[in-house]
Amino acid sequence: MNDAKRADVVALLRPLRRYARSLARDEAQAEDLVQDTLVRAYERRNSFRSSGNLRGWLMSILHNTFIDHRRRHVAELRRLEQASAFVDTEAPPEQESRMRLQQVQAAFMGLPDEQRAALHLVAIEGLSYQEAANALKIPVGTLMSRLSRARAALRDFEAGADLTQPSEARRPSLRIVGGSDV
Repeated sequence: MNDAKRADVVALLRPLRRYARSLARDEAQAEDLVQDTLVRAYERRNSFRSSGNLRGWLMSILHNTFIDHRRRHVAELRRLEQASAFVDTEAPPEQESRMRLQQVQAAFMGLPDEQRAALHLVAIEGLSYQEAANALKIPVGTLMSRLSRARAALRDFEAGADLTQPSEARRPSLRIVGGSDV
């Protein structure tokens, strides 16, 4: 393009912006549309006939650019809609998991102190049986027994048993084997 045509392009910026605003209905999108139009016009400057109407050519490019943007936007929305069909948009309510966590915490805190300490060291802190037994200053067999009772109590909780009653009431009754009952 020669200098006269460049001056004509600058003079056509105002009508291009007006047309872009009427198409896009948004100032920022209209500016982007004019920018894209000018880039396309520059890239395709060899396709402009010197005897042709520069204003009509630029308006045509602007209109086609707008249509391309609109189609791209519609295609993007369609892809997002199709992708959303594959995504599980429902999330479980957070309240239920919080309530469940509070219930498990209450069950854990309802365990007798020695069972809770043993379970905490092994299950939460990740200590080995030997390390936990050494920390509690008890034999490994005693630790394993406490862990077993704690886990059984939590399984009972899962099954719906009430762990809020005193620990003595939850203990199984013992019977004396071989000996007097006095």
